[in-house]
Amino acid sequence: MHAMHMHHMHSMQDVTFVIRDSAESHCCYPFCTRIIPSILVHYFTNGSESMSTLLTAKDVQEILLVDRSTVYRMAEDGRIPAVKVGRQWRFDSAEIHTLLGNKNTVAQHNNQSTSSSRLHDILPLDCVQLVQDGFADALDVMIIMTDMQGNPITEPSNPCGLFTALHAYPQVWQTCVDHWHEMAAKPVIAPTFTHSSLGLLCARGLIRVGSSLEGMVFVGGLAPDNWPPTGTQLDNMAHKLGVTVDLLQPHLDDVYHLTSAERDHVLALIQRIADIVSHIASERTILKG
Repeated sequence: MHAMHMHHMHSMQDVTFVIRDSAESHCCYPFCTRIIPSILVHYFTNGSESMSTLLTAKDVQEILLVDRSTVYRMAEDGRIPAVKVGRQWRFDSAEIHTLLGNKNTVAQHNNQSTSSSRLHDILPLDCVQLVQDGFADALDVMIIMTDMQGNPITEPSNPCGLFTALHAYPQVWQTCVDHWHEMAAKPVIAPTFTHSSLGLLCARGLIRVGSSLEGMVFVGGLAPDNWPPTGTQLDNMAHKLGVTVDLLQPHLDDVYHLTSAERDHVLALIQRIADIVSHIASERTILKG
């Protein structure tokens, strides 16, 4: 019998698993459909006799007020507890509502800093998110789009492990938003690498709608040449971010290492990515009249 792969995810109680079929999932699917419901009962209720209501991705989308693709990404990277049976995600109702009220969740952060830019209303965000995801995966970097105040318009694509570990902390998230806002005021038009609030390299391209600057495309998560930081640098970083060194230490290697030539290639593409978004926004503006 083919083995099922079980991956740990964050849980508000004991432990929650994501259950994924193996490469031969079609062979074991009948087995999964018989056995997995009992597994769901056990892990979503910690073995209790009563089972919490399981929600679909559509249910979670309506509760969290995000698009469906965002729900899938949050489930995949562990930001919300979920179980996958075949190709379908299922979510524990009690835990989702707990997350909804938890100010330390990413969904809450994004709601608090949602862009009020007209770019947010103009762009087909699901489409733009897919474009962003594709570039991030191809370049092996993290990408996010913001308005000119640094407020995110998209979800981060391909975030490095260090960012993923830290961005659920409100003070860290606000530090990132503040840094993105500061980058909007940089007089240099051409993308150049600078150090982010996490000590990593990042650069931005500018999104225009007509003659107006409306947003930015950020590429980040890249280790500088002198990475990882020294003990003193790590202490200073932890103090600035309002977190402990113990939180940072395990994730220092979870960043992207690019050669000098690869970094130059990324720099050459950042503004082109922003130009694609600019074109989409301009066309949508014309269509909307």
